[in-house]
Amino acid sequence: MRCFQFSRVNPITTIRVLSQTQSKNMATLAEMARAALEVKSAEYINLLEGSTRLLAAERGRIEAFNIEGRLVEVKPSGRAIAIGDVHGDLESLIHILKTSRFMEMAAQDKEVFLFFLGDYGDRGPYSPEVYYVILKLKQLFPQKIVLMRGNHEGPGDLLPYPHDLPENLQKRFGEEGSAVYSKIRELFPHLYNALVVQGLYVMIHGGVPSQASSIEDLMFAHAKHPKEPHLEEMLWSDPTEEGNGVYPSPRGAGNLFGENVTKKFLNMLNVKVFIRGHEPAGQGFKIDHNGKILTLFSRKGPPYFNSSAAYLEFDLSLKPENASKLLPYIHQF
Repeated sequence: MRCFQFSRVNPITTIRVLSQTQSKNMATLAEMARAALEVKSAEYINLLEGSTRLLAAERGRIEAFNIEGRLVEVKPSGRAIAIGDVHGDLESLIHILKTSRFMEMAAQDKEVFLFFLGDYGDRGPYSPEVYYVILKLKQLFPQKIVLMRGNHEGPGDLLPYPHDLPENLQKRFGEEGSAVYSKIRELFPHLYNALVVQGLYVMIHGGVPSQASSIEDLMFAHAKHPKEPHLEEMLWSDPTEEGNGVYPSPRGAGNLFGENVTKKFLNMLNVKVFIRGHEPAGQGFKIDHNGKILTLFSRKGPPYFNSSAAYLEFDLSLKPENASKLLPYIHQF
């Protein structure tokens, strides 16, 4: 693990510091963050519409990605940065982009990827700005970024509570806030259900689809919802150490699932480790099910009280037998 000293300051101060650096890419990051704080509703809606079209058009082989339905398959090659829940924490997102040097490496056309595990908005004051930054990144580097779907980007019958994104948009854009929210809702179904690194990893926001019988259930979970439970479990479920099998979740959606469910799922996909977000973690990460699951939580501040946030930066060709082998590649801040 690598630990960074990180003191929470106003994002505007962070932008000012980035602007004063000599690095062109840090200046570009500062410009992007500043634009997120200043963007008007019409431009924001254009960004959402363009991003929705971009995601909707992604299918088949695109550079290093193979896309079918809402599943991305990636060959075990290149460097990847995996980011857990951000929840409107613009400062943490800027910090990750800065310390990982993703934009610098991507601009040099290096084999580097950025995997977001979902939950971009709600429970943080800068939800509109976070969506702006991740969508700008996607437009800048479309073949290097995967935007996954979290339970806070779920279908209308599975919305979380509290869901304060509409209020944040109204505060930000006034009367146009509802129109912006409508466009964000159109974006959500085009985010990805899952990502598989062949033979090594599966990444899903929440939990194991306990009744899945093939990889096609991941590809088309959104299309089978709500008749089949796959999407709900992928967005909402959590691992438990209390036993095997599946139990109702105290969240009110999804399930708690035991280690035997995880083992069966990994064997079905022929992968070793399940990487997810969804759960707050005091240190920014946690490991469950004897190393079969790694949870990442990449934001700080109320209503969560984690002492650290974390992201994962690792070589996709790394072949760990369990998640504990990934500990040296976790960056805490």
